[in-house]
Amino acid sequence: MAQSVSDAAQTDPALIALNRFGLGARRGDDLLKIVADARGYLKAELEQQDIALVSAGDSRNAGLLDSTAAIQASMAAAAERKAAREAASAMQPAADTADSSTDAKAKPAVPPVEADIYRDEAQARLDKALNASPGFVERLVGFWSNHFCVSIAKGQIVRASAGAFEREAIRPFVLGRFVDMLLAVEHHPAMLSYLDNRQSIGPESRAGRRRGRGLNENLAREILELHTLGVGSGYSQADVTSFAGMLTGWTMAGRKGRLGEPGSFVFNANAHQPGEAILLGKTYPAGGMGQAEAALNDIAQHPATARHIAGKLARHFIADDPPPQSVAHLAAVFTKTDGDLRALALALVDIPEAWSMPLAKLRSPFDYVMALRRAVGPSAGKEPQRTLGWLRALGEPLWQPPGPNGFPDRTDNWASAEGMKTRLDIAWQAAKQADEIGNPDQLLDALVGASASAETREAITRAESKQQGLALLLMAPEFQRR
Repeated sequence: MAQSVSDAAQTDPALIALNRFGLGARRGDDLLKIVADARGYLKAELEQQDIALVSAGDSRNAGLLDSTAAIQASMAAAAERKAAREAASAMQPAADTADSSTDAKAKPAVPPVEADIYRDEAQARLDKALNASPGFVERLVGFWSNHFCVSIAKGQIVRASAGAFEREAIRPFVLGRFVDMLLAVEHHPAMLSYLDNRQSIGPESRAGRRRGRGLNENLAREILELHTLGVGSGYSQADVTSFAGMLTGWTMAGRKGRLGEPGSFVFNANAHQPGEAILLGKTYPAGGMGQAEAALNDIAQHPATARHIAGKLARHFIADDPPPQSVAHLAAVFTKTDGDLRALALALVDIPEAWSMPLAKLRSPFDYVMALRRAVGPSAGKEPQRTLGWLRALGEPLWQPPGPNGFPDRTDNWASAEGMKTRLDIAWQAAKQADEIGNPDQLLDALVGASASAETREAITRAESKQQGLALLLMAPEFQRR
């Protein structure tokens, strides 16, 4: 009787390390060496200094702007150039305009600067994932970026700054303290724009009384419901409203720079709701920006936050319905270490169920495409557009979740008949575009090892061509699951 994928995976620590925790094997990875100390293999990556950072100063990321403020400055300069061109065009004599109309139509449209920024950020993100070994830290970056998500569909400001948001508010803290990441996220202009806090004004503030405008509760609600405590944790609508008042004044400096450097976080005291506020039964005295910061520090240490984060981590890395003891253990580590995310990642690696439960979760589209590209190897040209196109086709466009709760993290959300057909199409495309395929049977051994089932081996052996053999490997259950 052929060994099933689940049975095989339980006996193969290398496959668990590379697929459950990492982004998949690459050609040249030594599976036997990983088997010898799979936990140590993962933990070693967690100890590397600055392993999560993506630097604009790195020559490989030459196109990146070094901050959100620099991105906003680039957008402002582009807007000024466009306005100047339009003004100059409007001043041309009518005859000149008519003569030049044909030439103007023949010229290709210039992509907005936001599209160029997004492409460069995406390329840096994909390169980091493709070159990571084993990719555990990049999986953690993806987890936290989805937990604290923004969407480029919100508008040009978020489209241009989504990559910088991940570089500035997620990556520096992914192995640090949860509260530091939380504060960085909620201060970031991309989040303040995405969840409309820039439009939130204290009704009794100077600006509120003058303009007759009031609160926008989006950021306050999502912090409590999604970022920290979780649904059903005991907060009320009154808590949401009170917290929204505490967050008023948190905004981004505009292009005119009246409050600070354009594109940077600023606190607008004129828009802040004055007075003390009550949240979860605790009174926070009036204190400007520090009022909401104090609340965020308290929420980060709340037992409900520990349970919420532990449950999501266990669901992401272990199973759709993780063992309760795993969740309880991670929550205890979160509380004991005051939200030390490196300690939490190390605890996750040491959970016995992470190594005994079958690899039953379907890879998310991003994880699948990264595993596919890592397996196939580098290909010339059409990047990152090709990979971004695959992600869109699979329903997980980069930095564009359907809502503030991020992309779903259960197998049922990705295992539709249409989704699997799209994966098959992409596997064929990748096989056709591969610069060097080699022997698919040997590649199966290199990527999956002894865990490959008899059915998978037979199908690849009987393939009519190397391309077909590679495509079958990329669609094999052992390759799809994590």
